Amino acid sequence: MSEPQRNPDREPPAHVAWLGYGGALPFIGLTLLIAADAHRAPLWSEALLGYGAVILSFVGALHWGFAMSAPRLTPAARRRAFVWSVVPALMAWPATVLAGSASASILVAGFALQWAQDRRLAGPAGLPAWYLPLRWRLTAVASLCLLAFVGYGAGRA
Repeated sequence: MSEPQRNPDREPPAHVAWLGYGGALPFIGLTLLIAADAHRAPLWSEALLGYGAVILSFVGALHWGFAMSAPRLTPAARRRAFVWSVVPALMAWPATVLAGSASASILVAGFALQWAQDRRLAGPAGLPAWYLPLRWRLTAVASLCLLAFVGYGAGRA
């Protein structure tokens, strides 16, 4: 029996998938620790919210890179990508000084807005077909973990 063929247009390179999904593990692990370790829940909560802020800043910065390197972008689209690229960091920063559900809610809103911007930019920037499905899965994991924190962990932190 032969192995299934990988479709390079629809599937990210293996190292990209490993890095992306590996980056989701702290969201999952910290959310589980908040639920399982009531004594250290405040520590795990702070770590989850801090990691969420770092990752939101990171995904926003992707648009800076796209603005610099995507040759198909119009000048207006390039300008929008540069401007947008700093918005997630500006949302993530106050989330680091707030606590609990307010912080997590800001991060979830930031991830949702980032996803919308990714969708808007993907076609004009000529991003690979695998980019949006990968970003959707990673956004969903991060957001679901943060929402679980709001529903369960924020009261324990």
